Amino acid sequence: MSNPQQLRYSKEHEWLSAAEEGVSTIGITEHAANALGDVVFVQLPEVGDTVTAGETCGELESTKSVSDLYSPVTGEVVEANQDVVDDPSLVNSAPFEGGWLFKVRTTEEPKDLLSADEYTEFSGS
Repeated sequence: MSNPQQLRYSKEHEWLSAAEEGVSTIGITEHAANALGDVVFVQLPEVGDTVTAGETCGELESTKSVSDLYSPVTGEVVEANQDVVDDPSLVNSAPFEGGWLFKVRTTEEPKDLLSADEYTEFSGS
């Protein structure tokens, strides 16, 4: 399992892309997707919602459990990935590509995020 070097990671197992024009993409890591098992339902924040770093903003349900989704940044949701709502298995099959979850226009610099190497050490993956 390889964690892309260009991303930053939270200890809640979300990843965050570098902001382009103030907008960052967020998803869950391959480690988290594997731990969840087959994802069968995804509840995402809606466009226009405000999310806060470290707070719950959605839910992922798998054949094993239900897990909260946390935002690694504070800002306004500008896009939710409808493809992953329609086909939750994308979270498992492509967590860093088509399985992204939502995009946020950040209102502050993210804090306490890990580099790929730090996340690999933290998660053991």
